[in-house]
Formats: sequence, C-alpha cells, structure tokens
Amino acid sequence: MSKRLRNILIALAGVFLLAIVLYQIPRVKAALAWRVEKYTLYFKNTIHPPGPVPTALPVTPQPVTPTLSYTATPLAELLPSTTPTATLPPLPAQVSIKSPQYEKQTPNNCGPATLSMALHMYGWDGNQADIASFIKPVIGDRNVNPEELRYYVRTQAGWLNLEYRVGGSIDTLKRLIAANYPVIVESVTSLDPNDALGPTDDLWAAHYLLLTGYDDNTQTFTIQDSYHGADLKITYTKLEEEWKPFNNVYLVMYFPQYEDEIKGLLASNWDPDQNRQNALAASQAESASNPTDAFAWFNVGSNLVYFDRYDEAAIAYDKARALGLPLRMFRYQFGPFLAYFHSNRNDDLLVLTNYALDVTDMSEESWLWYGFGLYRQGDNAGALKAWEKAEKINPNFYEDQAQKAIALIQ
Repeated sequence: MSKRLRNILIALAGVFLLAIVLYQIPRVKAALAWRVEKYTLYFKNTIHPPGPVPTALPVTPQPVTPTLSYTATPLAELLPSTTPTATLPPLPAQVSIKSPQYEKQTPNNCGPATLSMALHMYGWDGNQADIASFIKPVIGDRNVNPEELRYYVRTQAGWLNLEYRVGGSIDTLKRLIAANYPVIVESVTSLDPNDALGPTDDLWAAHYLLLTGYDDNTQTFTIQDSYHGADLKITYTKLEEEWKPFNNVYLVMYFPQYEDEIKGLLASNWDPDQNRQNALAASQAESASNPTDAFAWFNVGSNLVYFDRYDEAAIAYDKARALGLPLRMFRYQFGPFLAYFHSNRNDDLLVLTNYALDVTDMSEESWLWYGFGLYRQGDNAGALKAWEKAEKINPNFYEDQAQKAIALIQ
C-alpha cells in the first residue's frame, strides 16, 4: 500500500470517528437523528418496498358464529326515548376568532405544534418543544394520539380542560367556532415528496389542523396548519373528505367553569357513549350507502371496538383492508390491533403489526401490540423485546402499559 493511500485511509477513519463522537452530543443528535432515520428508511424501502396493506387471512369458522349486520340503525332508535329535541339558534354566516401566533412544526411534530397554538389562545406561554418533551420525548416517534394531547392538557395545563369526540360534522365545527372555541381536527395531508419513505410512497399522512374561523359565503374554514402555513383556507367539502379517515375526530379546549356551555353545544355528543352510538350509526349508514368506501368500513370497526364488539369490528376492518388503505394508516389508528387480538385472530394481528412496523419502526403502539401477538404465540423473549422497544420510544406515556405487559413474563 502506498504512503499516500494509507494517509487517505487514516484521514477517512479519523473523519468517521469524529462524526461518531459528534453524533453523541445531544444537540447534534437531536438535529440529525430524524434525517438519519429518514434516509435509512428510504434506502430500506427502495430495496424492499412495504407494498399494499395486507388483506385479511382466512378465518377458521367458530362453532357459533354471530350473525353480523351492517345495516344502518336509525339514529332515533339509538337515542334514549327521554332525550329532548335540542333547539339551537341559527349560526352566523361568518365567524373569525383572532389567530394565535403561528408556530411552524419541527419534524414529526404537528400534534404538539397545533396544540401549542391552541393553548396560546388561552394564555399559555410555552411552545411545541415543551409539549413534545412530555408526550413524545423521542423525535422519531411519528404519531401523537388525541388521548395524548388531552393527557398533556389535563396534567400540565390543569386550569383548562380538553375533550375529544368522533363523528363530527361541519355544523358541529361551525357551532363551536361561533361560540368562540377554536377546534382541532385530525385529517389527511399530502406530504412533500422530499419526505417520502421510498419511491413507492403514497405520501398520505395524518395531520392536525386548528380551525379558527368559517365563512358560509365561500364555504371555507380558516385553518392554522403547522406544516403548510397560517390563516389558510380549506373548503367544507375538502375538509369532510380529508377528515373522514380519522372518524371525524375533533378536540375542543375550554375553561372548566364553561363546561355547561360545551355540553349544550355538543348536545347528545357530550356523553362519550352516546357520541359513539351516534358515530356508529353514521358510519354504518355510510358503509351501507357506499359499500366500496374503505374509510367508512374502517370507522365502523373503530366505533365497534369502543363497545368491545371485537368480532364484528374485525370483520369491518377486513372489509376496509380488502378495499385498500393507505400505507401509513396503522401509524395513526390502532383499533384493528385490539379487534384482532380480542377476537383471537392472532395471525392477523402479527401480519398487520409487522406491516405497520415495516412502514414506521418508531411506533410504540405497534410494538406494544406486536409484543402481545408474540406473547400469545408463546414467544416470550420476542414479546419482551417488543415491549421494551415500546417503552423506549415513549417512556412517558407508554411506560405503564409496557411495564404491565412485561410483568406478564417476569
């Protein structure tokens, strides 16, 4: 080997070692970790693309199979007979709440950024980093659930309350905004191609939006979008389309002393059980009127899971999978994991959690349920590793669940 070549190799080795040392500095690691993960995923998915969402495995008939029906139940039959008919005043044609200071999200941080903007409207003075450090301390954690946002408000901003409901409507959103309550919704966004996970990425992702106004004349909402910009407009029709995949979930914050006002605005949807009954009826009606709507079937499954009707929910999820779902669907919604686990369809649970982890390795929810699938299969060592991974990704929110799971085999 020539002296010149040896010197080049020594220099390259030195640069490599220096890079490793610098990467251990917390600030440097925080800035680069998500980029390293992004390019690693892109390379992996170029060689081995995740492919479409797998369809359900054949189900072995059980000795007693319940008759399942997805014919929409009339909403009037679901409501208690004593429920009075609410008379709500007509809404103004246009409402605008003063926008908060805009906060551009950092990577994978739309939930904390959107909640931060909403909290600023109630006098809070923190930022998205404060929220993220509590509910998603690992930057690579790709998802924040409505439950986690509510948990933050209730534990770290206890002078406020936050509730979320599903099955929302355009009228519900307008009524809350008209009463001066900004509303957070979870909907679909199209990612920048630079954020693709691979060459076959459908660029479909979940995204939180803060709604601060509406205008019936233009049929638009005013939104604060931590990814795309401040005071943007979205049509009612577009929002309905992009909101449906997340069961039309909406979140509203309020001072506890005004809870009665919120109850009046939400009417029968204030009660969580009744809200789910309403949402179930609506999703059943949608799946009946349009049997090829995968998101309607998915919402049927999610609403059935709420009532522990797991066998029926699993069948609804089977239908949604057969019709086709976006590759990131199981990064954000985990009802199918519960349905397949509790209906004793462990093979489907493992197939789906494997797929979800192929798409998003940094998902504590997927690791948790993958661990339960392995545990039921008798692979205690594999289950333990999966649960430890879940705990590592989100020690603040998932520590208790992971620890309870780990205790099963210790």
